[in-house]
Amino acid sequence: PSFWFCSWYDVSISTNLALFNHVRNNIEDPEVADNQYLVIAPTLHCRYTRATENTIVGERSVGDARLNYDEQIYSWFDMWLKGEKNDFKEKTPRVQYYTMGSNKWQHAEQWPPARAEMVTFYLSSEEGANSLFGDGKLSLNEPEKKGSESDGFAYDPMNPVKSYGGNVCCTGNAVKGGAYDQQQMETRNDILVYTSDVLEEGIEVSGFIETTLYVGSDAKDTDFTIKLIDVYPDGRAYNLDETIQRAKFREGYDKEVFMEEGEVYKLDMTPLSTSNYFEKGHRIRIEVSRSNFPRFTRNLNTGGNNFDESEAVIANNKVFHSPKYPSQIKLPIVSKEM
Repeated sequence: PSFWFCSWYDVSISTNLALFNHVRNNIEDPEVADNQYLVIAPTLHCRYTRATENTIVGERSVGDARLNYDEQIYSWFDMWLKGEKNDFKEKTPRVQYYTMGSNKWQHAEQWPPARAEMVTFYLSSEEGANSLFGDGKLSLNEPEKKGSESDGFAYDPMNPVKSYGGNVCCTGNAVKGGAYDQQQMETRNDILVYTSDVLEEGIEVSGFIETTLYVGSDAKDTDFTIKLIDVYPDGRAYNLDETIQRAKFREGYDKEVFMEEGEVYKLDMTPLSTSNYFEKGHRIRIEVSRSNFPRFTRNLNTGGNNFDESEAVIANNKVFHSPKYPSQIKLPIVSKEM
């Protein structure tokens, strides 16, 4: 039996949720599978109990995120360690998760919630998605043969995109964790910005977020990063989750497969995780870049062992979004209860 406590801005949120599901779905003993419970708070690493009447995670207020942690934990241990016949199972939902944006605790029998359906959004641009000032779009429409079919940027490892907020653990003062307004970061030309139209009604995204990028580079190896962002009507852009993929490990971490100039490669990024309500009037955004330093180690683009190298190579990278190479992100959108 396990009582799982996770946080949306913990460095290992997606892997913890995957492990919770792995135990429930693969254990041979049905009693063990039935005795898995999960709580997901809108806080940083190991700080799930630190929610207040006005919980600030980074610089975003997510409201009153308090929960009766002590009552639940003591009841859990009393049941299993003291053998008390209490009402833990009757009173405790299988999954308790906090939805940011709507700022409320919700519950479900599984993760993701049963009403979550994957909806595909496609990347596109006309002139180019470079920076906040580009015209990158996130759309439900599949790519057409018009405008630009790719966006390019140069990655200089000696001038990496700095980490600003996000999911952290154990980095001291190197990285400030949580949600921070990304607008200033998005003025960089080496960040590709794709934004949806203004939402005509609110959307809840709760679950695993899947991203597929079609990419190319003139370097034999490089990195690609992604962030999911909630954009407010006044322009504030709060990060929800992020991940990175080293291209040479795109086929698995047990082998190195280098890139060749002129070729296009498919990257299936590590799933992101969140529960966020994008209010009416907000927009959904993703950023694609090539570094998030120092949270993730810089790739020097040589294909070698970066930890013992001192020379770097500038990589000219592309993200494709054509009918043949439809880069996309799949969001778990929770349908409204009837």
